[in-house]
Amino acid sequence: MTRTPQPCPAERAEIIGETPADIARAARLILAGGIVGVPTETVYGLAADATSGAAVAAIFTAKGRPSFNPLICHVADLAMAETLAEFSPLAQRLAERFWPGPLTLVLPRRPDCPVSELATAGLPSIALRQPKHEATLRLIREVGRPLAAPSANLSEQLSPTRAAHVAAGLGDRIRLIIDGGACEAGLESTIIAPGETVAVMLRPGAAARQDIELFTGPLSAPEAASGVLAPGMLKRHYAPRARLRLDAEHAEEGEAFLGFGPPPAGVTARLNLSARGDAAEAAANLFAMLRTLDLSHDRIAVAPVPEVGLGEAINDRLRRGAAL
Repeated sequence: MTRTPQPCPAERAEIIGETPADIARAARLILAGGIVGVPTETVYGLAADATSGAAVAAIFTAKGRPSFNPLICHVADLAMAETLAEFSPLAQRLAERFWPGPLTLVLPRRPDCPVSELATAGLPSIALRQPKHEATLRLIREVGRPLAAPSANLSEQLSPTRAAHVAAGLGDRIRLIIDGGACEAGLESTIIAPGETVAVMLRPGAAARQDIELFTGPLSAPEAASGVLAPGMLKRHYAPRARLRLDAEHAEEGEAFLGFGPPPAGVTARLNLSARGDAAEAAANLFAMLRTLDLSHDRIAVAPVPEVGLGEAINDRLRRGAAL
């Protein structure tokens, strides 16, 4: 869907649309070493040429992100991905089933992989995903190279699900933001490391565990000593300014109450992730609602969300956002 470009203040990022001219303009900026805010079905990303160390370094600088935290590289299709990583038969089946979509695969780098080692934090593996948003897929094809694109926010802060969120957080650090509308999923991708026959869950996300396990069998957890193998593995991440109190039945004095499902008798939710208790709706609303409450409150009480389906990813984000 084409959107009318929106004006931005001087010396701040310009929000543009999804027309062919807009995509071509963003591609020229990326090929010149710049970074662009881009929409995906999960959250907005901060995209740069993954094969350029200088461009990848610009992402880390803009986000204030530690360089030991690897980035996801976004590809146009499976064929591009296979030039970057070694695919086991299981990994290939997963890509064919879930791409384009919110599943990231962490795979061994090919010896001739052109992606900057800064993007992969010097690891022998690389995180790859084909996003589902058509504007960003067109951008990758226009650039002709994989795009490193972590969430378009300052490090550890709430992920953006609208172009305006990117402008609010990074508008003085980047030049262009492509407005692709509100993100459909609202949560980052699920990240797994598939081997020959089994797979490890590195980060729960917008692809539900039970759907993946139809292909992989039970997903295992990473070993405690594995370190940071993928984005989203730091203890504190996705955090609002306000202090979060989880599994709350009501708000205490000075707190805003973020509900899920029908609230208990006598309790009024300031906002509700999903009044009907739908985890997909809650996932799509999570970051936007936390962002809204964060503007007016220092403390937020969050109702329990069942650890089922996408509830696993929602609770992962909430626990990391509440960590000190």
